[in-house]
Amino acid sequence: MDRRSFLAWMGLGWLTASPLFISSIFTKLQQQPVFANKSNSIKSTIFYVAPDGNDAWTGKLANRNKTQTDGPFATLERARNAISELKRQQGGILKQPVTVFIRGGTYFLAQPLVFTPEDSGTQNCPITYTAYQNEKPIISGGQRLRGWQQVVINGKRLWMLEIPQVRQGEWFFRQLWVGNQRRTRARYPKKGYLPVAEVPDATPNSPVAPGQSRFKYRQGDLKNWSTINNAEIVVMTRWVESRLAVAGFDENQRIVAFASPSLHSMEPGNSQSSAASIYYLENALEVLENPGEWYLDRKSGKLYYMPLPGENMARVEAIVPRLSRLVDLQGSLENSKFIEYLSFQNLTFAHAEWYYANNSYMVGFGQAAEGVPGSIYSQGVRYCTWQNCQITNVSNYGIEFANGCANNSLINCQLSDLGAGGIKVTQGVDGIKIINCHIHNGGKMFHSAVGILVMNAQNNLISRNHIHDFYYTGISVGWTWGYQASPTKNNIIELNHIHHIGRLSNGDGPLLNDKGGIYTLGVQPGTIIRSNIIHDIDAYRFGAWGIYLDEGSSQILVENNLVYRTRDAGFHLHYGKDNSIRNNIFAFGRFAQIRRSRPEGHLSFTFVGNIIYWNQGQLLDSQGSWDDSNYVLDRNLYWYRGKGNIRFGKLSWQEWQKKGRDKNSLIANPFFVAPDRDDFRLKLNSPAFKLGFKNFTKSP
Repeated sequence: MDRRSFLAWMGLGWLTASPLFISSIFTKLQQQPVFANKSNSIKSTIFYVAPDGNDAWTGKLANRNKTQTDGPFATLERARNAISELKRQQGGILKQPVTVFIRGGTYFLAQPLVFTPEDSGTQNCPITYTAYQNEKPIISGGQRLRGWQQVVINGKRLWMLEIPQVRQGEWFFRQLWVGNQRRTRARYPKKGYLPVAEVPDATPNSPVAPGQSRFKYRQGDLKNWSTINNAEIVVMTRWVESRLAVAGFDENQRIVAFASPSLHSMEPGNSQSSAASIYYLENALEVLENPGEWYLDRKSGKLYYMPLPGENMARVEAIVPRLSRLVDLQGSLENSKFIEYLSFQNLTFAHAEWYYANNSYMVGFGQAAEGVPGSIYSQGVRYCTWQNCQITNVSNYGIEFANGCANNSLINCQLSDLGAGGIKVTQGVDGIKIINCHIHNGGKMFHSAVGILVMNAQNNLISRNHIHDFYYTGISVGWTWGYQASPTKNNIIELNHIHHIGRLSNGDGPLLNDKGGIYTLGVQPGTIIRSNIIHDIDAYRFGAWGIYLDEGSSQILVENNLVYRTRDAGFHLHYGKDNSIRNNIFAFGRFAQIRRSRPEGHLSFTFVGNIIYWNQGQLLDSQGSWDDSNYVLDRNLYWYRGKGNIRFGKLSWQEWQKKGRDKNSLIANPFFVAPDRDDFRLKLNSPAFKLGFKNFTKSP
């Protein structure tokens, strides 16, 4: 189904109007101030920043004057400081709104742009940093590369650049952008992944973590190349990746060894084990073979790049990252001093790289790449807004809201080309709004990262976002395993479109397991998952559910969602209590449609008024237990397009109903318009309406 049909379903049919009409609406929205100015008579103060400006000037002019004696500032830091000076002149409190207009161009930061509570605006006098007119400013943590030379290495025509700081051990990087496009670190294999052949140090009693510091590879997969000790091997096991520096290589035994053990215990990649491990190698000169690939030699400090056809490095812009953080907003929680009423609009933030500290034994994180920080980091920040911004070309999460953040908004933003995930909301955060954002093409370095990660936080709204092309999970909410007390509650996840999680839209993957389009953990009363469209969720060995309520997920309402084409069930409860699953459509699960992993002595969920439609696999998973009575299923509509009778676990339909389950349910064709073309609108004669199904689609 195309985007027009999706929008019509969700009651947003007006969005299918002409592009000019839509453009005019969004243009008007973008021109509206984020903060309401209650004192309209107050005249705003305006500053300007431009790449050709001068921090010694007043910053009051958008362009240089004719005498070249005044004009815009050159840096954002100078504009920030000018506002602080203005506040001091006014007794420490702003008496008028301030807008900083930023001219188009790239602003290379020497250090992160820092804001403190002293840089705050007020409700009546907010501070806005925004692009000037329709220009496109880029706030960059990178560095342009100049001085390339053409060389021939092993018959390959390459561009080479010597970087003394790399040779001296002061700098290393794992990302390169040429012409604003991410280039591939020299990789083997070029596409796909290799299975671990054997794990000599693994035993049946090996713990899940930590793993092993060596494995055996298949004949011909790897070689003892001269630059092998510069290489890293990335191993995927269960739901995490381990980034392992090569420390030793035995070509006779076909053993590759690492400086640290893998995060999880490994098993052969071709096995059916949940720990089956696959890998790839990157950053060896000998595997630099394809145009667009590059290699950085740590010892010599030489960067080699194989250009694309017609690419001349003397004329093309190449950028590598220098900073691990672009913007640092640090409120003072211990003094109850917050950063407030700042707005960032129409800006691009780019070129950051975070990685494990030198000499660290870290190779990964336990789940969701949770330890990777945001390229924009906020702590103790309230009433601040990012609107119509882009965050791109980073190794990090795009933006992080940490302890003490409340009532901040991310609206109409695009986050893409992400080394980790899009948005990270951590412990002690309240009231973050993430609305109408496009979050895609993540997990480039830290594959287990998540589109939107909400940990132990409450009262957050995640609405109308488009999330796709991540290797692990689309949206994850909760960070407490089991039934212990949790601060996570009242989170609304609605009207999002989530797809191509696990296997990307370009066919790459799947790499990882135990994932969901939407994933939850722990007790979280008031959390609602509604009106989302989730499809194309895949995994390497196990899992890949549409809506996945994991350990202890409780008191969650799941309603009016459309979920289809998942590797496993459209809905899965690992274990939890008092969940309500109602009025959803679950279709085309490959192995199962509904999964319940652990029976317990309390009500797991009520599953009422849903439509389940499939053409392969089981209805109820065979591994789960459905023999107890601590769940409720009723008024559901089931339809199987394959051959044979529907089985409810071990039972026939009649046996199932005799046990008091699905007493008022039906087995009948729901009459979707064209489910094979992803059109799940119900025809007017659908029997689902007789069961009380509330239509969240539009009839043809």
